[in-house]
Amino acid sequence: MFKKILPLSAILSLSFLGLFLVLPVISVFALELEGSTPFLVGMVVGGYALTQAIFQLPLGALSDKIGRKPTLLLGLLIFLVGSLICAFSTDIYTLMAGRFLQGAGAIGSVVTAMISDVVAEEIRGKAMAIMGASIALSFAAAMGLGPVISGKFGISSLFFITATLAVFAIILLFTKVPTPPKIKHIYHATAKKSDILKNPNLLNMIVINAMQKALITVAFVLIPIVLTKDFGWQKNELWMAYAPAMLLGLAAMGPAAVFGEKHNKPKQIFLLSILLFIGAFLIMGLTASSTIFVVGVVMFFIAFNMMEPLVQSMITKFAKVHQKGVAIGTSNSVAYFMTFIGGTSAGLFLGISDRATIGVSVAIIAAIWFLWTLKLQNPLKYSHLYLAQDSVDLNKLETLENEHIAEWYINQSENIVAIKFLKDALSGDELTAKISKSS
Repeated sequence: MFKKILPLSAILSLSFLGLFLVLPVISVFALELEGSTPFLVGMVVGGYALTQAIFQLPLGALSDKIGRKPTLLLGLLIFLVGSLICAFSTDIYTLMAGRFLQGAGAIGSVVTAMISDVVAEEIRGKAMAIMGASIALSFAAAMGLGPVISGKFGISSLFFITATLAVFAIILLFTKVPTPPKIKHIYHATAKKSDILKNPNLLNMIVINAMQKALITVAFVLIPIVLTKDFGWQKNELWMAYAPAMLLGLAAMGPAAVFGEKHNKPKQIFLLSILLFIGAFLIMGLTASSTIFVVGVVMFFIAFNMMEPLVQSMITKFAKVHQKGVAIGTSNSVAYFMTFIGGTSAGLFLGISDRATIGVSVAIIAAIWFLWTLKLQNPLKYSHLYLAQDSVDLNKLETLENEHIAEWYINQSENIVAIKFLKDALSGDELTAKISKSS
């Protein structure tokens, strides 16, 4: 599994590392550009997410038609051009255009689809967790590197680095990523967005993903501006806030992932993270001390990193096999849209309100989010069975579905029936006997 997943995760991580590098500092740098206003700064911070939301599903659909690798190449080239435009921008509107173009290279859904192509369903949750962890590591690394590099060489250097990372990702795509097999799956049900929204656990995960991503751009609008404007920090000192946040966030990520995945307690991790978000925004909004403000920053990034490795994995666990692509695509589109809303809203309210009002308001919203998340259930534990299609009586299989079987599908290319069932209810041998044509 690792040889298949790591190159794909690396490609996605390189693109996210490029996006994340500028987040800790972009608001304070953008505020100094010609034509800048707090609202336009918020647009710059979250602008990439709007085009990510728009292009996730179209690029995913395009990859079904022309292939995964050509679509990934297209997305990375768009991302590369957008990064170069940002690097050479001297006014707020050019920077905004570059950020929108960066987001248009929306390869997340394509990478997710490619992972689904090459990884068996029963270990796909682990594959998504690896992908989520790699993104979280990119995020943590960017928090430490972005402020230091930009403080010494300017923010343009970050965009040149981002363009270089896109080149590395393209090289990796054609040297380490195999062309996935074309496997046709036949499902006895069709995926509808309405069905996904009717599933309370999937709806909860969409909200969790959206809120987490919205809060990150709110934080990245506020943190550098507050530290430089309210507390008098220099831009090259911002690393002193982000470095401890990065280290402690990394330290918290591993235990959270183990507790959530191995011990099957993701709900508890999500609830704890939301409580940390609430405390972080109250501290950042109300404190008069820069040291206490940094404590709030650290709390925020611990909460974010605890959540990140689990979000995608839980969506794949709650979705039925024929819903996974639509569920992930819907969730990511909503999350990217909320990322844009978070950044633009923070910029807007920063121009018309004060830090305390913003901090308390976000904390109240997060408290409502906490109450909503109480409805989430931890996923059930399933086993998987693969049988030759010719040996299975499909009528018997459909009869048992609502009793012990969560879902099933046919891999037509390999003539295999894949069945997902409750392992505590019956064994694989018992299930095989119940659905066999000879029984």
